[in-house]
Amino acid sequence: MSEHRRKPPQPQGGGRAAARRGQSGSSPGRRAAPRGATGSPTDSYGSSSQGPDSSGPGGEERPYGGRAEARRASQRGGRRRGAENAGPSGRRGGPGGPSGPGRGRGRASTAPGKKRFIDYPRSEKFGWRRWVPSWKLVTGLFVGFIGSLVAVAGIGYAMVSVPNVADTATAQNNVYYWSDGSQMVATGGEANRQIVNLAEIPEAMRWAVISQENKTFYTDSGVDPTGIARAIFNMATGGQTQGGSTITQQYVKNARLDDQSQTVTRKFKEIFISMKVGATVKKDDILAGYLNSAYYGRGAYGIEAAAHAYFNKRAVDLDPGECAFLSAMLKGATYYDPAGATSIDPNATPEANRRRALAQMQDTLDKMVKYGHLSAAKRAGYTTLPKVQNPRANSRLSGQIGYLVDLAKSYLINNSDKTHITATDLQKGGYRIYTTFDKKKVQQLESAVKKVQKANIKEKLRPKTDTYVQFGGASVDPTSGAIKAIYGGDDATKHFTDNADSTGAQVGSTFKPFVLASAMQWGVRNPDGPESQPQDARTQISPKSLYSGQNKLKIRKYDHTVWTDKDGKEWLQTNDGGESTGSPPNYKIDLRQAMQYSVNSAYVQLGMDVGLDKVKESALSAGILEGSLASSNYPSFSIGTSDPSAIRMAGAYATFAASGKQNDPYSVDRVENKDGLLYRHKTQAKDAFTPAVANNVTDVLKTVVDKGTGTNAQLPGRDVAGKTGTTDGNKSAWFVGYTPQLSTAISMFRLDDNANNKARKFLEMYGTGGQEKIHGASFPAEIWHDYMFQALQGQPATPFPAPEPIGTVINADPSPTPTPSATPSQTQSPSPSPSPSQTSSSPSPSSSDTCQWSWGNPCNGNGGNGNGGNDTGGTDGGTTPTPTVTDTTGAGGSTRGNGNGGIFGGQNG
Repeated sequence: MSEHRRKPPQPQGGGRAAARRGQSGSSPGRRAAPRGATGSPTDSYGSSSQGPDSSGPGGEERPYGGRAEARRASQRGGRRRGAENAGPSGRRGGPGGPSGPGRGRGRASTAPGKKRFIDYPRSEKFGWRRWVPSWKLVTGLFVGFIGSLVAVAGIGYAMVSVPNVADTATAQNNVYYWSDGSQMVATGGEANRQIVNLAEIPEAMRWAVISQENKTFYTDSGVDPTGIARAIFNMATGGQTQGGSTITQQYVKNARLDDQSQTVTRKFKEIFISMKVGATVKKDDILAGYLNSAYYGRGAYGIEAAAHAYFNKRAVDLDPGECAFLSAMLKGATYYDPAGATSIDPNATPEANRRRALAQMQDTLDKMVKYGHLSAAKRAGYTTLPKVQNPRANSRLSGQIGYLVDLAKSYLINNSDKTHITATDLQKGGYRIYTTFDKKKVQQLESAVKKVQKANIKEKLRPKTDTYVQFGGASVDPTSGAIKAIYGGDDATKHFTDNADSTGAQVGSTFKPFVLASAMQWGVRNPDGPESQPQDARTQISPKSLYSGQNKLKIRKYDHTVWTDKDGKEWLQTNDGGESTGSPPNYKIDLRQAMQYSVNSAYVQLGMDVGLDKVKESALSAGILEGSLASSNYPSFSIGTSDPSAIRMAGAYATFAASGKQNDPYSVDRVENKDGLLYRHKTQAKDAFTPAVANNVTDVLKTVVDKGTGTNAQLPGRDVAGKTGTTDGNKSAWFVGYTPQLSTAISMFRLDDNANNKARKFLEMYGTGGQEKIHGASFPAEIWHDYMFQALQGQPATPFPAPEPIGTVINADPSPTPTPSATPSQTQSPSPSPSPSQTSSSPSPSSSDTCQWSWGNPCNGNGGNGNGGNDTGGTDGGTTPTPTVTDTTGAGGSTRGNGNGGIFGGQNG
């Protein structure tokens, strides 16, 4: 550097620099070369002072300068000079020696250190260059990483074993059998699957899946590295899980891994197993396994079940268009099923799904042509979606079969304490379920309903009165409680509510036999006994006991005080048609005749005399479930404001047929699996009534059919007992009857299905079927007759047991007449017996059925007149005067099997 750029020498007379230069000391280090020996221009710079204060060790002049000079010196080899000036300790010497106070201020130079294995940060670079790795380092790390992956993969491949095919991949349906042992249907397992061989799967289906999912299926090793990397990255980063798996991988996931979790660990396990499966299992076996284990929507697992679910045909009969369509379902039926799935996702509408399915189907067909698996000419024939059937229009569950299967399933699940079979067990499948259902009787009951329905219900002709008409029915064996037949509705695939189960339809006067049974079993309370006699002392009564059949009868409590509502208003009980029945002036009629002509006033007063708590107890003893009973705090309880199911009504009347022995209705006789018997039903009859009580009730109900309101149910040469029932507002009608061998209940009602479930309401049936009013004696009794006539063919005409005399004949005190008595034309004598030819539309006593309480809504214009108030007889105190729909969804699933508690056993089961 030019001398002109050097710092001028500092004055020697003072200042800190002079003080530093003045501090010198001896140094044991090597003597420095004399000034000027190097020949450097600096040798003579500042040499005017030769005293000890200006010399280094041994009299050497110390060079000095700025920091820039020090840096330059270092870059020019300052380390070597530093080494030359180092003392014994290896450190560079300064004035006063290596440890003296005169050490130089320049950068110290270190001795060369040991070379590092990985030179990072790089020691020979400065600034940002120190942090840029060398190509050797990058190459080494890459090779090491790849080598580690190969080692891990090798270890993983060696350690993993190929699991057996999972049970869930081979799970099949449960098989249901008729009572005669013949197969009814195979359905209802966890997987709706029927495994088929590859030869039964069309080639078009195989190539459709291969073309769309994995075109290199027959040549690859079972894995797709690119797809795997993408899937692992997405799962690791929390992104959307997606495909990219080969057919082999999907088969492993569905059938062998039995693990659908979306985790990196599971993905690696799937990869290793897929590699081994691809190397050890034949490709055709893998393809068949995949097509038999994959889920196609609509509850269908496997190609055979899918073919039935969508096209109601066998897989072997599928055409290329249908095959391409089903391959689209493998991508997710929620978004491709033409029926839509808005309950799962509002975006999965039928229109949107059809568009997606058609686009996917066409893309698959195009790929099949592209890869040489389908000719262009044949492909041209499939440009639209194939015709797909209704999601529930599965022929295996159509008609009554779906109702029967649901009934049997509910019985098993809700009686799991006895059957030891849970819903989860049934979903796994593998059970052989032998039901109590008689195939012929089921067909006969459906035929009887359809016959009456077709002949009388004309929706197009009478849309205002004949729409929404529904029927329900059930038939029970009195000796065991076995349910022999049910009618749940038009079709289980179209009408999902089982009308044999709880519907909310009130039973009307078919409830009166329980009032009569309680009067003979418990007796009426006797408030007029001697003072020593307890107030609630009872008198067992005879069916010959006399009660008033007067219309607008003033109802009295057992102590003869008039029953009033919360507002203090008296209730005047009306009869059907507003007519009085019996001998004037007090219209006395015995209980047999009152049942024969279905006189409301007599049985409402009888219920009050017995006590509504005892009437309720009799109904429960007969087999009615408590959850279906209306409030027993109101007189109307005795004339059927409750809404038991057809199954329970048939079962309760079967108690009378069995002379008082009550058997809970049941629908499954036994269950087996591959290991043998798992469950068998054991009949455990309970004593509900004494034989005397039950047989007398039967004898009275026999009169109803012989010469009362139930003459349409007569079966020539057979003893028949039964009762008609019609409800307030003509919103439901019933006939329940029995022979010694069979008890059957038939219901009819109109239920508006257009509204949502909670808002559904019962509609009046005035004018329905061309009838002025629907009675239990009309269509329900006609259906009952047609069914029972066929169902009892070949069985002996067994008579009912002869009733023994029972109870005391009492003459109930008539209540004062609050209004002018009925005119002679309205008065009916109990003596004439209606002929069998008389119909329910006749105003004669034979057509009289029942008129339930209607607070503020008089029956046929007579009844309330404001006398009963608004809270004296409804099902909940008058606030709900019309029948309400019972929720049949239940807790956690279907309540098929009599939803009034589910499955015939217990309040909720």
